[in-house]
Amino acid sequence: MNDILPADMAAWQRLENLAREIFASYAYQEIRVPIVEHTNLFKRSIGEFTDVVSKEMFTFQDPGGDSLTLRPEATAGIVRAMISNGLLHNQKQRVWCAGPMFRHEKPQRGRFRQFHQLDVEAFGYPGPDIDAEVILLSSRLLTKAGVQRIELNLNSLGTPASRRVYREKLVEYFTAYKSKLDADSLRRLEGNPLRILDSKNPELQDIIKNAPMLTEHLDEESRQHFSGLCRHLDALGIKYVLNPLLVRGLDYYSHTVFEWVTTELGSQGAVCSGGRYDGLVEQLGGKPTPAIGWALGQERIVELLRVQTGEVRATPPDVYFVIAGERAEAEGLRLAETLRDQVPRIRVEMNCGGGSFQSQLKRADKSGAAWALILGDAETDKRVAGLKSLRVGAPQVEVAWERLAEELRSRLAQGQTQDSTQHSNGLPA
Repeated sequence: MNDILPADMAAWQRLENLAREIFASYAYQEIRVPIVEHTNLFKRSIGEFTDVVSKEMFTFQDPGGDSLTLRPEATAGIVRAMISNGLLHNQKQRVWCAGPMFRHEKPQRGRFRQFHQLDVEAFGYPGPDIDAEVILLSSRLLTKAGVQRIELNLNSLGTPASRRVYREKLVEYFTAYKSKLDADSLRRLEGNPLRILDSKNPELQDIIKNAPMLTEHLDEESRQHFSGLCRHLDALGIKYVLNPLLVRGLDYYSHTVFEWVTTELGSQGAVCSGGRYDGLVEQLGGKPTPAIGWALGQERIVELLRVQTGEVRATPPDVYFVIAGERAEAEGLRLAETLRDQVPRIRVEMNCGGGSFQSQLKRADKSGAAWALILGDAETDKRVAGLKSLRVGAPQVEVAWERLAEELRSRLAQGQTQDSTQHSNGLPA
């Protein structure tokens, strides 16, 4: 599990704030569900033969004897919340959530046992138009975040009925190669043979390449749904690659599945994954309800931005307050509060702990602030403060206390401060 340090938080906060704005622009509402759920919820939804349930869940017994699990993903909990709170009775819902998930995986670059996701779900919409919308939403978020060189992979898993027919053909095919399958594939052959197609074992790639393709066994309903989605994406100008081996790792998917992938994070190529799960609501005790969603890994996005745009750094203050003298110290604290009250979103860092004038200026420069406010006892007597630019060669000026807020508002609005929130954290405006 991983600490997220202050130097990284600017990128995290920028991504989360951007997500909130974009989700609101599509009329998706926030929902928050518990981190802990009954273990059976995940067994019934994700599937007992998946790696997530069979190998990776953090499961424990509570004092009352119930088996509980730290959530490995958000969709099952959101579906449970929709059902238990009666939110799907003659209603459609568009929701999103964010927070930590937990899987006992081998830690790799951009993958930790506690990881964070942004999650989008839509309930009650049967047509391919909502599939296009959630993909468009993910595309907008990734583009606005500044992510580059990613590719959308797209496939259809068909209906449960068409998949059952395909499953039989797949079992027949892989059984002929049973002696060459690894332990994971042998286990999947009995439970979920489609997952063999997702194997990363290089020794199996030739076998997988020649396996029957699901796209060749789709029924007419699935073909029409998928072709409708492709038409929408074409009209929207969203480029995609048809990937018949894309099956996703969870049992509840049907029809559309998709992933945004990169080649710049090693083996962990997927940064955003999702698809339809039309049967899950009924499977968990609700009425039949079409549904679709996706999850985006925040660690992977921040790491990818680090790779693509350089160092991810903390957001610096706008102003660093240099204080010299006892009377100046008391007035400086009061002036800083006034600025925070009167200048929207200003970031003011007070020098605390003393130090010479020169050492404080060095701290001011190291902080990344655009401006230093200088207040000594002499300035206090005159009720002025020195305003010194730390980033451009401009003369220091004296500003009366009553004009400080107005002066800083003007300079910040003119863009003369360092554009830290847009560039230094690795995320564009």
